[in-house]
Amino acid sequence: MKTYTATPRDLTQIGLPSELDALRETVAEYVHDVWAAKRMAEGWTYGPARDDQKMEHPNLVHYDELSEADKAFDRATADATLKLIVAHGWQLVPPANGLKQIHGVADDT
Repeated sequence: MKTYTATPRDLTQIGLPSELDALRETVAEYVHDVWAAKRMAEGWTYGPARDDQKMEHPNLVHYDELSEADKAFDRATADATLKLIVAHGWQLVPPANGLKQIHGVADDT
């Protein structure tokens, strides 16, 4: 068996402007939705406690219903993703008209 050591880039020096807060939250919600959709496709359903045998998970709810700790996990993923994009030289510029809502999810198109 191979030993794996995770070595993510240190992105602590990358700052994101507060104008990207709405995008960060949108990405966090999207990350949750992708995770939930994958679990549901595998047969998982909502349950009050995680039960691997029954394939039940308490986080199979809308993002707004997650605990702040679980939202923070998704926000950290979103934050790291946006910082990595910036670290690779991309510029994130908010659209002039701000994020708009499409089917309940903010979209900048």
